[in-house]
Amino acid sequence: MAERRRAAAARVKEPAAPPEAQTTRAFPADEPPEQLLGYYADMVLIRKFELSADQMYKRAKIGGYCHLNLGEEAIVVGLMAALLPTDYLFTNYRDHGYALMRGLEPGRVMAELFGKSTGVSKGRGGSMHMFDVGVRLLGGYGIVGGQLPPATGAALALTYRGAPGPDAEVVMCQLGDGTTNIGAFHESLNLAAVWHLPIVYVVVNNRLGMGTTVEAAAGEPELYKRGSSYRIPGERVDGTDVLAVRNGARRALDRARLKREPALLEVMCYRLRGHSVVDPARYRSSADVETAQAADPVPLLRQSLIAAGLLDEAEAQRFEADADARVAAAVAFADASPDPSPSQLFDYAYATPVPNAPHALPGEPVVVLP
Repeated sequence: MAERRRAAAARVKEPAAPPEAQTTRAFPADEPPEQLLGYYADMVLIRKFELSADQMYKRAKIGGYCHLNLGEEAIVVGLMAALLPTDYLFTNYRDHGYALMRGLEPGRVMAELFGKSTGVSKGRGGSMHMFDVGVRLLGGYGIVGGQLPPATGAALALTYRGAPGPDAEVVMCQLGDGTTNIGAFHESLNLAAVWHLPIVYVVVNNRLGMGTTVEAAAGEPELYKRGSSYRIPGERVDGTDVLAVRNGARRALDRARLKREPALLEVMCYRLRGHSVVDPARYRSSADVETAQAADPVPLLRQSLIAAGLLDEAEAQRFEADADARVAAAVAFADASPDPSPSQLFDYAYATPVPNAPHALPGEPVVVLP
């Protein structure tokens, strides 16, 4: 038994590090400068929004759980740049940045975090349950892997709605590295392969499933290979490089659009904070934290743009000031928004009226409805 414990302990090690950290990156000659600057502005907005969400949570403005995209900004922007407006997106509970990049107003997203009636989900979902059918963002799921079966079902529905083509509707399903160990992951990939579904599963591998390294929890830690059991092609890309993420996502989405076949994309990154706002991440060594900070995608893109002559310090500060102003306005909007009324507690419990549905608060007289 002691020997088995020693063998298990030997597997617990620091998260696998990427190649030597870069301080700048070159850009393809055909990449429009305004597009690169747009990606940077989006990443700065997500960073500022999430830092503000962290502060608001600690001021008790936000209740429940709160998971941030800090360190994953290049992934969020790159993935959303690859999607078409007609595509469907399912995410896990780390969903604020995705809501912003699908076009939802920062004020509505912040109001949802505050639990206000003007929020994306009218204050009923909070941090983990962003939902807006208008932009085809279908969650925000709080249960680990809860998004996988409905996303796969949505892809099945799309097979009845049109033929393959460059503009065909597809589904993107985002998940974390820990989710690849649950049964629904394998069941969903199997069905997607058998039924030839137009879906791309994106594994955001921040190397820590809550507090356990991927190497300690997965027999195959190169997660993009996990689709091979179902003959689903996989690819791993650098999640700190917005262009690498966008291009990898486009390749996977093209397979779903043109061939009506699923794909698996693994994007590698580092989580800059704990699993949630209240997690102090004491399970991480100082060396791992330093490696994560060195791979921070926001300053890396900033430095690369400056080195390429596409941005200077004054312009970079203007991007930050603009993001600060937008986030401050979002907080003010959320603060000024009304709370949901107790009389609305049972609204939306059912899509259509049903017999004996709850309609009264505790202590109120029972009223027999017709």
